[in-house]
Amino acid sequence: MEFFRNPNIDFLGKKWYFLAFSLVFSVAGVLSMLFWHGIPKGVDFRGGTLVYVKFTGPPNENQIRSLLNKAGLTRVRLQRFGPADTNQELISLDERETSEQALDRGKNQIINALETNAPAGKQDLNNASYLTVFNYLMEKDPLHLGTDATQRYSDNARSIVSYRDKSKSGVLNSIDELKGTAPPEVVGALNDGFFLSNFAVKNVEIVGPQVGEQLRRQALLAVLYSLIGMLVYLWFRFEWIYGLAAVVTVFHDTLITVGAFSLANKEITLTVIAAILTLVGYSNNDTIVVFDRIRENIKLLRRERLSDIVNRSINQTLSRTILTAGLTFLTVLALYLFGGEVLSGFSFALVIGILIGTYSSIAIAAPILVAYQDWRGSRGKRYAAMAADKGGKSPKPQQQKAQVKA
Repeated sequence: MEFFRNPNIDFLGKKWYFLAFSLVFSVAGVLSMLFWHGIPKGVDFRGGTLVYVKFTGPPNENQIRSLLNKAGLTRVRLQRFGPADTNQELISLDERETSEQALDRGKNQIINALETNAPAGKQDLNNASYLTVFNYLMEKDPLHLGTDATQRYSDNARSIVSYRDKSKSGVLNSIDELKGTAPPEVVGALNDGFFLSNFAVKNVEIVGPQVGEQLRRQALLAVLYSLIGMLVYLWFRFEWIYGLAAVVTVFHDTLITVGAFSLANKEITLTVIAAILTLVGYSNNDTIVVFDRIRENIKLLRRERLSDIVNRSINQTLSRTILTAGLTFLTVLALYLFGGEVLSGFSFALVIGILIGTYSSIAIAAPILVAYQDWRGSRGKRYAAMAADKGGKSPKPQQQKAQVKA
C-alpha cells in the first residue's frame, strides 16, 4: 500500500521554513521552562503527598483552592482525575514526610479545609473509618445489646463502610441510603451522631524527597545513556556525522516535547519519562530508515549532488513514513482521548513526540548531513585556494559529488 507514487518534493529547498518552525517551538518551550511554568515535576520527582478526593458533584477548582488557601495550604496543585462523570480531584501537597503520621496529616488537612459547614458535635460519615463507626455504635448501643454488642456492631460497621465505598463509590448523599444495609435503630443512631459532607478522601500517597531526587537523577541518566548509545551505534553503523545528526534530532524532539509539557503546565512523571525514552527509540528508528536509503543511493548515484540524493531518498521513504507514523499516531491519539487521567501524561508525550519525531527525521536530520557536506566542500576549496596562492597547482574543478562515506 502506498500513499504516494513517485513523489518529487523538494524538502531541502524548504529547510529554512523547517528551521523557523523548530526555532519558534523550541524557543517558546525554553522560555516557558525558564520564566513561566518551569518544568512541572510530578510528585514522583519533587516529593509530596497525593490526596485523591471524590465529590458528590463536579468539583469547583476555584472554590477548592480558595478553601485550601484559607486553611493555609497555599502550595497545592489541583488536577481532575479519572473520567469526568466520577467527579474526582487529585490534590497534591508539599508534605514530604514518609510516615503513617504524615499520611493521616495530609488526609486530615484536606478534610478540615473542605468541611465548611460541619455541625457541632457530629462526625463526617463520608470520611469516617470502620473503627470510627464501630466505636460510635459501641458507645451508643442503639440495639441495647449490652455485653454481646461487639460482633454485631462490628458487622454493622463493616456493612456500612463497605456499602459506602463499593456501592456508592465512597460518597453517600443521604444517611437514609443505608436502610436495608443496617437495622433502622443503627441508621437512626447514625443520623444523631454523623453528617454527610459533599466529598470523601479515597486515598493518600506519599513520595519522600530522597526518593524523588533519586528518581530525577536516574531519569536524566536514562535519557543521557540512550543518547550516547545511539551516537556510538550510528557511528559504527554509518559514520560519525550520521550519529551526530541523529543525536541532534532526538535532542530537538525531546526539547520540544518537554517544552510542550511546560507550555501546557502538565506534570512530568515517571510514565512521561518512559514515553520520552520510547520516543528516543521511535525517532531514531525513523531517522535510520532515511539514512539507510541515503547510503544506498550514494552508492548508486555517485555523480549526483548529495542534496539531490537526500531529497530522492526522503521521497522514496515518504510513503512508508506516513503509513508507520500515521497508524502509530492514531493509536496514541485514541489513548490520549480515551485512556483516562492516569495515562494522560504518557499519551500526551507520545502524541507530541510522534508528530515531532516524524517531522524531524525529514526536516532536521537530513539537512544536517547536507550542511556538513557543504561545509566540508567549502573548506576543501579554501585549502585549494591557499595552496594556489602559495604557488602550488590548483586541482581541476570537478562536479561536486556525494562524499559522505557509505
